Amino acid sequence: MSAIYLEIHPVNPEIRKINQVAEIIKKGGLIIYPTDTIYGLGCDITNNKAVERICRIKDIKPQKATFSFICPDLSNISHYTRPFSSSIYKTMRKNLPGPFTFILNASSQVPKMLKNNRKSIGIRVPNSPIVSELLDVLDNPIISTSIKNTADEITPHPTDPYEIYEDYKNLVDVVIDGGFGSNIPSAIVDCTTNEPLVIREGKQELYY
Repeated sequence: MSAIYLEIHPVNPEIRKINQVAEIIKKGGLIIYPTDTIYGLGCDITNNKAVERICRIKDIKPQKATFSFICPDLSNISHYTRPFSSSIYKTMRKNLPGPFTFILNASSQVPKMLKNNRKSIGIRVPNSPIVSELLDVLDNPIISTSIKNTADEITPHPTDPYEIYEDYKNLVDVVIDGGFGSNIPSAIVDCTTNEPLVIREGKQELYY
């Protein structure tokens, strides 16, 4: 069965459609959805079978995957990370929600299969009404990864949601059309030590 192609208003998301996507996620479904940067591939972090499906699509092992946790706010972040310095907290407060992935040391609350060999996780709080409304309905963060092969540094990230649907309609359960996406991914900020360090530039400069 082909995935559902669902148009959702990027500024004023329709709650009926948000609830429809949330129910699919809760049942172990995979979604492709817009963020404030590129389109992402996501699922419920507590559903191992859904995570395994994403890994098969990406052709990677869970422990070697570079997943991000899409969280609603900073208070939710502390549940999945070990304590970090006040300077890191201040930096995150200045930049979130926004197009940044903060790499932090993982807490024991992170499902074992999602911890990589460095025992760290990526945290995102996108500036996206669709994502914000979806997280309000869900009880858990969304696991997210780029739909593009991370080893491919030449091919640009896809931006047209219908073209993405055509490529992934037999692999996922829902593709959300929230308008054309960006082809610039989030900046990556390493916060596993006491001071934040930008290790990949993104669409917006980090404010310290």
